[in-house]
Amino acid sequence: MPSYRQQLPQLDADVFLTDGGIETTLIFDDGFELPDFAAFPLLDDAAGRTALVRYFEPYLDIARRDGVGIVLETPTWRASADWGTRLGYSPTDLVQVNRDAVELLLELRQRYEAPATPVVISGCIGPRGDGYRVMATMTPAEAQAYHAEQIRTFADTEVDLVTTITIPYVEEAVGVTEAARAAGLPVVVSFVVETDGRLPSGQHLGDAIEAVDAATSSYPVYYMLTCAHPTHFSQLFDRVPTWAARVGGVRANASTLSHAELDAAEELDAGDPVDLAARCRELHERLPALRVLGGCCGTSSLHIDAMSRALAGA
Repeated sequence: MPSYRQQLPQLDADVFLTDGGIETTLIFDDGFELPDFAAFPLLDDAAGRTALVRYFEPYLDIARRDGVGIVLETPTWRASADWGTRLGYSPTDLVQVNRDAVELLLELRQRYEAPATPVVISGCIGPRGDGYRVMATMTPAEAQAYHAEQIRTFADTEVDLVTTITIPYVEEAVGVTEAARAAGLPVVVSFVVETDGRLPSGQHLGDAIEAVDAATSSYPVYYMLTCAHPTHFSQLFDRVPTWAARVGGVRANASTLSHAELDAAEELDAGDPVDLAARCRELHERLPALRVLGGCCGTSSLHIDAMSRALAGA
C-alpha cells in the first residue's frame, strides 16, 4: 500500500479534489444525529461504518472517472480529548477510534486507487473549542500539548499527513504544527474565515499565515481556507499578495450565509453547485499554488462533481 509522507502527490498535480461536508451530509441527507457535530462515533458499529463508506464512495467515483487525485479526511474532527470526554470516550477509546478512522479510509484506498487517481489520507484535527468563535485561547505550547496525543496516534498509522480544519486563531495553528513536526508528520493548516475574510479572532488571513510561518520556520506544507463561501474571501486575492503563494487548498461552503446564520438554520442551504464550481475554478486560475479543491458545510458529491467538471476544462 502506498505511503505519500515523503512526497505528497497533490504538490505536483494541477488539480486534486477533496470530499465535501461530511457532517452536514450525514445530518441533513442521511438523518443521523451527531451530538457536538461529531461523526467519529459512527465508527463504533457496522451501520455507522457503512454510512461513512457510503458517504466517501461517490467522491472516489468522481476522482477515478476524471483521472484526478483526491485527499480524504478521516471523520475525526471532534476526536480529541475535550470533545471525546463530552461524548463519553476515554483516552484509550479515542486512540482506537482515530485508528479505526484511518483503517476505514485505507480500505477505500485499496479499492479505488489507480495510477491516475492517487488517494491521499489525511488525519483530521479539529479545534479544541468552537471553530466559529474564539471563546478562550491557548498558548502555542498549550495547543501543542493538547493536540499531541491525537497526532501521535495518527503517526502510528498509515496516514500521509494531518490537516487542521477550521482553526480560528494563530496560536492553536502553531501548536498543531509543532505537534505534527514532533511526530514526524507533514501538516496542512486550514483556517476558517468569516464573511469579511478574517479569522474569527479578527486577524487578517495573510497576517495569520505569515505569523504561523514565522513561528514554525514555514513547516506547514501549505495552507487551506475552510468553511466559507468564495464570496467571503476572494477579495483577499484581488492583487495576489505574496502570502497567497502559500494557499494550496480551498474547502468551500455551499452557502453564502455567515456562520451565525448557518448555526441558526433549520434546513440545509445547498447553494448553487455550478456557481460554486465556477468560483473555485476562478480561484484555481488566479492563485499560483492552489491545487486542492473541495467542499465543507452544505456541500455534497453534487458540488464536487460540478467542481471536477469545471476544473477539467480549466
